[in-house]
Amino acid sequence: MKYTYYGHACFEFDFDGTKVLLDPFITYNPIAKEVKAEDLAPDYIFLTHGHEDHVADMVTVQKKKNATVAAIVETAAWVKNQGVPAEKVIDFNLGGTLNLPFGKVKMVFAAHSNSTPDGSYGGFPVGFVFFVKGKTIYVSGDTALTMEMKLLERYQMDYAFLPIGGHYTMDAEDAVIAAQFIKCKHVVGTHFNSFPPIEIDEVAVEKLFSEADVDLTLPEIGKSYEL
Repeated sequence: MKYTYYGHACFEFDFDGTKVLLDPFITYNPIAKEVKAEDLAPDYIFLTHGHEDHVADMVTVQKKKNATVAAIVETAAWVKNQGVPAEKVIDFNLGGTLNLPFGKVKMVFAAHSNSTPDGSYGGFPVGFVFFVKGKTIYVSGDTALTMEMKLLERYQMDYAFLPIGGHYTMDAEDAVIAAQFIKCKHVVGTHFNSFPPIEIDEVAVEKLFSEADVDLTLPEIGKSYEL
């Protein structure tokens, strides 16, 4: 199994041939110019929330392979309004678990805001926990540090994909605490360097995680990593 990073909070898991894309925002990301949204062909798309910088390329990518899109109920309603067939949309809610051909996915709490590009209410922002082939992977989505993360410790996470850019989400310091809350030693940074408010000092951030004895990957756009 592996994942490929496409910038911001967009990455794609390859679960032994099943491709699962998170939060497609590529075309309007200035640091992802070498990636073409129309080249992506996932089997599933998961949306953590409806902000433009997480859904901008959803329609383009969905059409490529008629992907199934999964999101919280209100964001899923917006997805249907974009012309995605209802039978290709899975709407579920906080605490819900999907049993899919590649594994299980549980929707969990995130502390953020949420609206869709047309300004309508998008429901709660969320994160996801993936249970696949004996590994457990936490994708927090855009979030602040929350005490609710302590509830996830019981899943014994192998990997946690956490925002580290600050300003709109938690910063690296809070992400270290989040990793400690869930007792996860392997963190993949997301939501950083896309635009000035979330630019980071990579050396300082890596030092912060190292001092906390947490392994940090700052993924490169277009590069794939083994899970």
